Amino acid sequence: MDTLFIPLSLAAGGLLAVQAGANAQLSKATGSPFAATTIQVVLAAILLLIVAIATGTATAFGGLRAVPWWHATGGVATALYVASTILVFPRLGAVVAVGLFIAGQMLASLGLDSFGLLGVPRQAPKPATLIGTAAVLVGVVAIVFGQKGATKELSGSKLGWMLLALVAGAVLPVQGAINGLLQHDLGAPFVVGTISFVVATLSMIAVLLLTLLTGGAKPQLGGLRTMPWWGWIGAACGATYVTTVFVAIPAIGTAATVGLTVAGQQIVSLFVDRYGWFRLPQREISTLRFAGVVVLLLGVAAIKVF
Repeated sequence: MDTLFIPLSLAAGGLLAVQAGANAQLSKATGSPFAATTIQVVLAAILLLIVAIATGTATAFGGLRAVPWWHATGGVATALYVASTILVFPRLGAVVAVGLFIAGQMLASLGLDSFGLLGVPRQAPKPATLIGTAAVLVGVVAIVFGQKGATKELSGSKLGWMLLALVAGAVLPVQGAINGLLQHDLGAPFVVGTISFVVATLSMIAVLLLTLLTGGAKPQLGGLRTMPWWGWIGAACGATYVTTVFVAIPAIGTAATVGLTVAGQQIVSLFVDRYGWFRLPQREISTLRFAGVVVLLLGVAAIKVF
């Protein structure tokens, strides 16, 4: 049964790249990435609530009062991650920022597994796991420097933004672990996912209000009428990713889950960039970037197989 989470985690990671394309259209339609993300997490919460009701597991909401309050806070990570991406992308460049997000994810997942933090089963790091994690990080470096202009983006005094990108990546596996605790408490994954996205919605509303109070762009909803239909699918992609991660972590470990989702994201991103899917700019795939993805995949295989 555990082997089922390998293709599921790969697919969930691929959906993150799809979500990015859809969210780009939603951001363009609303004129505000914060508003677009708020809409997206609201829709994800509604979608998961419908699934929870349809599967007869909605009664698990009643058990929420008996669990530690912080077990329900995983959704805060979504707001932190989204806000960080919007802040660091223009300052570091998208490719460099994503590389740092991945590095943060891998380092945090290795720590969660090694020390058994937040309810994650403790797994003493095997040599293959350490080698695989190192390979993933090497692959990330190759992907970053295989993109034109990456060296320029890393120049200058940007250490603070780089650290923020690392932290933003690290909160994603932490979110998965916290949601895993709530899953253990309630035993209903779709209910847990709903709670996570409700908390994410409240957090994003707070972020959106803060940006408006500080002079940020006001959302313009008129553009939603002309947005392509696939601009709405980001909510389903995000709901699938979050639910898959917190269910997969107890089964195959944090490092393997994160590594597989990262691999899936990079594979789909190659096609998105090469063919300009989702109305995004076409980019040539350099040999170094392609080699980086291959090394990343080999690292993930080492973490999971050996």
